[in-house]
Amino acid sequence: MQGERVTEPLVTRGSITWAGVFLLVLAWSAIQPFDRFIWWLEVSPALIAAGVLLLTRRRFPLTPLTYSLILLHTIILLVGGHYTYAEVPLFDWLAEVFNWQRNNYDKVGHFAQGFVPAMVAREILLRNRVVNGPIWLGSIIVCISLAISALYELVEWWVALLTGTAAEAFLATQGYVWDTQSDMAWALFGAVVAVLLFSSWHDRQLQTLAQPPN
Repeated sequence: MQGERVTEPLVTRGSITWAGVFLLVLAWSAIQPFDRFIWWLEVSPALIAAGVLLLTRRRFPLTPLTYSLILLHTIILLVGGHYTYAEVPLFDWLAEVFNWQRNNYDKVGHFAQGFVPAMVAREILLRNRVVNGPIWLGSIIVCISLAISALYELVEWWVALLTGTAAEAFLATQGYVWDTQSDMAWALFGAVVAVLLFSSWHDRQLQTLAQPPN
């Protein structure tokens, strides 16, 4: 049942694959990034997430869906760290094709910043039986995701004040005066999409995870 604590072996085929993909992308990202200091700023959340997953792998293993989404989010962060969010080549090309006024890779990052924490929050809340009822659950998940997005915007602001010349590359505003509000809107959109479209898939995996091994 949801709420039961599940234990699994520390090393599994899935965890090896996860770690292998993460380390390969991390190694690529670290090779001659656009700016080494900005790289550290951008990839530190991915490194922290990997450390937390390692520490909790045996005591509180997550569903394969949640692990996969976290891996995808770390890849987005690592790519953004390598190029900076305003210089990702694919999105420069897309800007030319669709006549965008800016490189919009940062919006992908902020969508994931809402989507992935929403799924993590959903898993933690359900398995610990914190919230009853789908409406309350969905509302709290979206609020948590927005709070994380707002905190990240505050961190960006503080880092920008401290770093001075590195602020523009880290913030990736690209002259857009409503960038902060837009970032939070994309995080909100990501959280809502996660709750509306992925809850059933997530529930099935939670049921499987709660079943005792044969």
